[in-house]
Amino acid sequence: MKRTIVTGMLCILLSQAYSQQPVSWNYTAKKIAGNTWEVHLIATIADGWHIYAQAQPKDAIATPTKIAFAENPLLVIKGPAKEVGEMEKYKEEVLGIEQYQYARKVEFVQVVKLKVNASVRTNVSGSLTFQTCTNEKCLPPETTHFTVALEG
Repeated sequence: MKRTIVTGMLCILLSQAYSQQPVSWNYTAKKIAGNTWEVHLIATIADGWHIYAQAQPKDAIATPTKIAFAENPLLVIKGPAKEVGEMEKYKEEVLGIEQYQYARKVEFVQVVKLKVNASVRTNVSGSLTFQTCTNEKCLPPETTHFTVALEG
């Protein structure tokens, strides 16, 4: 009986550890000119957690956030995604490294342009790979997929 209870409690603890979702994502698009849009990939991050910026110092060991856009013959991706948020430069004293990270919220903003008439409807899709950490532990890198409609 004791073994069953211990096994059950261990299963519950393990499932909670693996089911942590400290980051939720929201995706929107905003028309900024005739054929030009801003695509917003918005991370809302639970208290005590952070994700990493796309660019990291040379000595960083963090997994930087990576955005990959799927091919769409109707679209041109204009430059790299811009990060909007309060970037923290975290210095790990024991390892002697610095890492760039975001807590609470960060928006990755990508400008895209339609190659054709502005009345054409299409989607921007792709994937985000990111790592979520606290100052004590990290979850394995995760990849999520997104699709954002360009309408209006």
